[in-house]
Amino acid sequence: MAVIDPDRTWAPLEKRLAETTDERHRRVLRIVIEHMKAEAVPDLDGLMRTLTPEPDYHFWNDGRDVGPKTYAGVRDYYQAFVESRSNILEFEIDRLVVDDHCVVTEGFLRQIYPGAYAAQLGFPVDDPAADYLIVFRQLLLWPIDEHGAIIGEDSYHSGPAEIRKLSREELPQTYIELVHADS
Repeated sequence: MAVIDPDRTWAPLEKRLAETTDERHRRVLRIVIEHMKAEAVPDLDGLMRTLTPEPDYHFWNDGRDVGPKTYAGVRDYYQAFVESRSNILEFEIDRLVVDDHCVVTEGFLRQIYPGAYAAQLGFPVDDPAADYLIVFRQLLLWPIDEHGAIIGEDSYHSGPAEIRKLSREELPQTYIELVHADS
């Protein structure tokens, strides 16, 4: 059985959207859901359409901000993300906060990485030809501008909580088609 179900990423936001009557909160939820779904496809142009003209990302690692800046910088980041084929993920959200200017999501980010890419990123993997599940505890702030576009992502994570080599049976069909289409 597949270890990842991307649909569970936006399910808590869709549930909140269905329960929310405040129109501004509905707007900020909708843009984040649109962004998440574009990331899962992956749809690079769709991702970029959810952002302000000058997005500013903050990825905090070891006390340093390593997030991409500017439209070109964020587009390059997402282009590399798409090319890495590591877009098959599930964000198991257990805390969701919504206000007029931000969505906050917190939970366990479960992501499948091709072994060679995981090694390139510095994860301790022993087989570059294998596929790995890497799990982080993550908090994401999604600031939204007055027009309802995403300003960026402010990401804080724990470092890997789990790194595990996956069997073929554990891989979602979408991942197999994306990464192992020739095998």
